[in-house]
Parts: sequence; structure tokens; C-alpha cells
Amino acid sequence: MPRLHRPSPLPVRCSVLFALSLAALAISGAALADAADAHIPPPQDTPYPGTIAIHVDASDTRQGIFRVHETIPVSAGKLILLYPKWIPGDHSPSGPIDMLAGLKITAHGKPLKWTRNEYDVYAFELEVPQGVANLDVAFQYLSGRTPSQGIEMTGKMLDLAWSKMSLYPAGHYSRDITFAPSVTFPQGWQFATALEQASRAGDTVSFKPKTYNTLVDSPIYAGRYFKRVDLDPGAKTPVHLDVFADAPKYLEITPEQLQVHRNLVTQAYKLFGSHHYDHYDFLFSLSDELSGNGLEHHQSSEDGMGPGYFTNWADNAPNRDLLAHEYTHSWNGKFRRPADLWTPNFNVPMGDSLLWVYEGQTQYWGYVLTTRAGMWTPQQYRDALAMVAANYDRNRPGFEWRTLEDTTNDPTAAERAALPYRSWQMSEEYYSGGQMMWLAVDAKIRSLTHDRKSLDTFARDFFGVDNGSFVTKTYTFDDIVNALNGVVKFDWKAFLDRYVDQLEPPFSKGLEASGWKLVYTDKPSTYARQYEAGSQSPRHIYNFTYSIGLTLTKDGGINDVRWNGPAFKAGIGSGAQVVAVQGQAYKAGVLKDAISAAKDSKSPIELLIKDQGHYRTVPVDYHGGLQYPHLVRVKGTPDYLDQIIKAR
Repeated sequence: MPRLHRPSPLPVRCSVLFALSLAALAISGAALADAADAHIPPPQDTPYPGTIAIHVDASDTRQGIFRVHETIPVSAGKLILLYPKWIPGDHSPSGPIDMLAGLKITAHGKPLKWTRNEYDVYAFELEVPQGVANLDVAFQYLSGRTPSQGIEMTGKMLDLAWSKMSLYPAGHYSRDITFAPSVTFPQGWQFATALEQASRAGDTVSFKPKTYNTLVDSPIYAGRYFKRVDLDPGAKTPVHLDVFADAPKYLEITPEQLQVHRNLVTQAYKLFGSHHYDHYDFLFSLSDELSGNGLEHHQSSEDGMGPGYFTNWADNAPNRDLLAHEYTHSWNGKFRRPADLWTPNFNVPMGDSLLWVYEGQTQYWGYVLTTRAGMWTPQQYRDALAMVAANYDRNRPGFEWRTLEDTTNDPTAAERAALPYRSWQMSEEYYSGGQMMWLAVDAKIRSLTHDRKSLDTFARDFFGVDNGSFVTKTYTFDDIVNALNGVVKFDWKAFLDRYVDQLEPPFSKGLEASGWKLVYTDKPSTYARQYEAGSQSPRHIYNFTYSIGLTLTKDGGINDVRWNGPAFKAGIGSGAQVVAVQGQAYKAGVLKDAISAAKDSKSPIELLIKDQGHYRTVPVDYHGGLQYPHLVRVKGTPDYLDQIIKAR
């Protein structure tokens, strides 16, 4: 969230500043060389003269078109304009350049010829004539029109990300380029953003000038149906939940729901003992179309769930950790950031080697803070954690050939594309694998200190420093080790190496050290049932991973096959479809019954498979019954898990 970092020389109150460590400089040096090799001038820490005016007309909701106009101060000579490529939070070169269209550059009303850089499709080159002081740059950004394309504008709401709506001059740090932004919204729509409004004329809103890094870090949500909720009443530093919904009924929030969301802010402050923003906005869409999004920013986050987040609260526990996860990133990822993820602009390559801290520990705190706030019950937390633990118990044989750190390359290598054999290829395991590792770290600290200290201590010491500061503090692997040793002396380097840089990490150790163990029964938890088919779930994926080794869609489509599991050994591949089970038309319930019956039979489970237009009957020799993960207490051991999730 998913899913997901910027600085400036302006006053701390309105900008994010960068503080480069020596390690960050060394890493960026190699990345700058890559940019130079592409014949693009590397960024320098020098101010860009003048202010770039940018206006986005976001009123065309019928066709999903954002119309962009920039006025860029220039001087005569060669100019290179860049479209952001390396997107913070995505950790990858995923800027959607394919969605930019209709680019026209003019001076004094006359068109200028531009060419795309021969080596970099994100760079546009042109010659500015003598006597020209400003260029007019116009283009369209085209929102996806189907879920697979990524919908950013519907007839009821929109998500405006400035990295997708702007070109900027090469040769400067992004913190040294100032933009004056404005937006025309659909008539009558309301909006929310971390940007500060300067003026308004009808549906056109002008915002106070910002450095480019801060602008990119300040998306806008807007919509027809909107509610703003104060999550920290009376505080000098306000925190708001800005909710946009497909219909007014989805904006109804009970007093109990409001309280647990307020608790999230309280519990985060108690954990970190600080904040690094002067206001914070959860930009929250509740929609069938604009959902499933999650991206962190320093003073806000882009969050999206299905429309029934509030109205079907009791049936929708899965994914409720989204807000806590993205909020945690304000401390871990935006304020404290891995050195190789700091870059001077958005076209210098990032390094992802410490995502098991950036995302892994954030995943850990996302689950914990959701429970401490009361958004999950302790049982829901344990059931959610059991599903994570089960993946690393039975469904990630890929650790036979890949390390956890190697999966930090996945944002660049796979860009979150669907994989035919996820359990073997693996993808972004630094999230949940990192979460399991940090549980082990927490349990180890508690054991070593006789429960006087915990990972909470590390979080306050490492992420909670410099209260109120916006200056980004980078860190390295050695900084993590030193900070852990500051909590309690131990061979933390060897401990972390065993999880991060060696094959087959011992992910179950954290559970066992916390006083719990993973078991399987033939009954799913309520949480697991909701995860499969809850109204909040976009998946409707039926999970037979831990039994015959398949995950299936509602119509029998094979979403994944566990590598070397029973179905895999029978010759079933992903992408096929289960048409029938034991001669009956496929339904999830029919397959469940067949798996249960096979437990007391020597006969295989016969599946009729449709694969690339051909049908074949496949016998699956499995007799272990249905298998669903649960956590149970280990008698006679400290219950650290209960202590970890207890509200502060």
C-alpha cells in the first residue's frame, strides 16, 4: 500500500527539508552517474529561478481527463523537462508516463518543437529561443477507465497526485524548484489536502506556493459526498479524517467508530512520543471504483476502501489496518528514511535495500496500533497474524532460493504485477516477512530486559526524535543495529542477518517467543471468512492454500498454485479454471465438501480443469482435510503478544 517523502529550503512549518547523510551522498552519487549517462544533467542543489505556475482542470469527470497547464520561467538555451519516474512510496520507476498525452509547448503563442530523450522516455528536450522568459506547457493526464488501468477519477470523486500532473526542469534538486498550484474542481465538489489554500474563485482554488518535493508529497482528494472528522479535538496540531464516498449513506459514522479512529492518533503519539507535521489529513475514499489505494505522505495519506467501511463495520475487519499503516509512515519512511531511498529529485534511481524496515516495521506497527486503538479486537489481531504466519509456514517455499532482502528488488523488478506462481517467485515479502521478523525482535527485547523494554522503546528512540521537526533523517543498516543495541546489548547484526540475508528465515520464532504457536483446524476464523468473501474484500478469493494448495476466484479461476503442493504435483497450473469437482459444477462449498470427504478416503479428489481452451480431469491425491490457521497459547510461557497489543 500498499502501499507510500520530500524536503525544502522554505520555513519548516510549510516544507519538508532533507538532511543528507554521508551514506546517502555515496549512494546518490552512483545514481547521479546513471542520470548523466542518459545525457540528462544531474540535479544540483541550486535554486531554480522564478516560480512555476501549474493549473489542473479536473472538472471532466465524464471522460476522466485532467488538463494541465504550466507556465515555466526560462532563459534561452537547451531545456530538459522531466516527468517524475521514481515515485516515493511505490519504491519503483513507475511514473505513468504512458498516461501523459497531448503535450504542447509554446512561447509567445508560437509552438516549440520538443523531442524525447533518446535514452530516457521521461525526459523532453527543447531549445528556448532568445528573448523568451516563460514557456507555456500543456498536456492531459488520462485517468484509467477500468480497475486494471488504475481509476483516479469517477463521477463522484477523484485522486489528484501532482507527480502525475507535472513536468519539472532537470538540473535542480526538487526542493529548489517552487510551484504555485491551482485546481479547478467539478462544480460543487469539496476537497481535502495537506496544501494550504490561498484563494478561491468559484470552483477554482489556488494554493500557497510550495517547493516541488512538498507539492508532490501533497495529493488532493475531492468529491461530491464529503465529511471531515476531527480526530484530535482541541489539539494545536490538527489531525483530520477526510472521507469521500460513493453516496451520502456511506458517510455515516457511529460514535464508537469515531472514538477508535481518534484512539489511533492517541496510540501513535504514545508509541512515538512525537509528530513531524503541523497538520495531518487522512484522505479516505469509500468507493467501489476508487478503492484499494494506500500511499503515504508526510502530512497526509491516500487511503481507499470499499463503500461499506463504516456501514458494514462488523463484517469488515480485514484491511482495517490500512489507516494505521499509512499513518505510521509519517514517522517511518517520511521523517526517518533509508539512506538509499533518499534522492534529490524524482528521476534519480532509488535503492530499496532497507524496505524490511521502512515497510516491514510499518506493517508490524500497523497491526499493533489498529488493535491498541480498538479498531480490531485482540482476537481479530491474532487471526490476522495467524494468516500471515501461515504463509511463511506453508506458502513461501521461494525462500529456498531468495532472501528477504532480495525481495526488496521486487518494486523495480515486478512493479506489483500479478505473478503466475507467487509462492515460489515471491513478491515484496519485506512487508509481512519483515513484520514477522520485527515480532521476533520485540519478543527478544522483552526477554533480554525481563519485559522492562520492548520494540516500543526502539520506536520512541529511533522514530520519535526531534519532535516537530520536518527535517528528514536518513538511516543505514548500521544505524538500525546501533539503535537496537541502545535499547539492549545483543548481537543484533547476526540476529537481523539470519532473517534478512539468509535463506529460509525462521519466521515462526517470533510467535513462539511471544508465547503463541500456529495450528491448523478444519474451520476458518471469522476474520478468514471475511477476508475471503466480506463485502469490504475486493478479492472474493477462496483460500485452499494450506490444504490442496490452490487459491480460487468465485468462478473457479485459479489465482495461485502452491509450489510443490498437492495440486501442483498433480500438474495443475495457475491461470486455469476449476470447472467441476467430483463431477459436480464448481462452487467453493462443493470443493470444501470434497476435501473434507477425502480425509476418510483413499480416492483422489477429481477436478475438471479448463486450461487454454482444453478440458482434462486431474486427480489430486490429498487426504489431509481442510486446513485453516489459528494461534493458540503455549502453556507456561510469557504472553508477550497480549502485552504488545494492549492499549497504552
